[in-house]
Amino acid sequence: MSKVPLTARGAEKLREELDRLKRIERPRIIEAIAEARAHGDLKENAEYHAAREQQSFVEGRIKDIDGKLSNAQIIDVTQLPATGRVVFGATVRVLELDKEEELSYQIVGEDEADLKLGMISIGSPIARCLIGKSEGDVTSLAAPGGVREFEILEVRYI
Repeated sequence: MSKVPLTARGAEKLREELDRLKRIERPRIIEAIAEARAHGDLKENAEYHAAREQQSFVEGRIKDIDGKLSNAQIIDVTQLPATGRVVFGATVRVLELDKEEELSYQIVGEDEADLKLGMISIGSPIARCLIGKSEGDVTSLAAPGGVREFEILEVRYI
């Protein structure tokens, strides 16, 4: 399996979620299953089936996070040389030329992406058109609504 890029902050969030699932959620579900078993007949016990379904979800998520962390290539953005080039982990302030709108994006791994927070996946069309460009460059993106042009105003490594 190939390495998956992940920022140091993203890796820390995944580790925290993994810890919470193992230390809090797993024991809580085991307790709920034991309590539901005590109620008798398991065939018609909705509490038991719901707890088992939750257990399956949590165990699947634990396995998923373990796999992602074991295949992660963790990149500490603050350690990158400040060259002004857009790279994975960089925070980019752009001006969308058509709308005269200023936007800010951080390019992150797929699991970290959250557009509401301005974090876009490295695989997204906008990130792909920005990667490798420098401050002052103008780049364009063919979008379903037409061509969008961006001027890169600032690149930060925070």
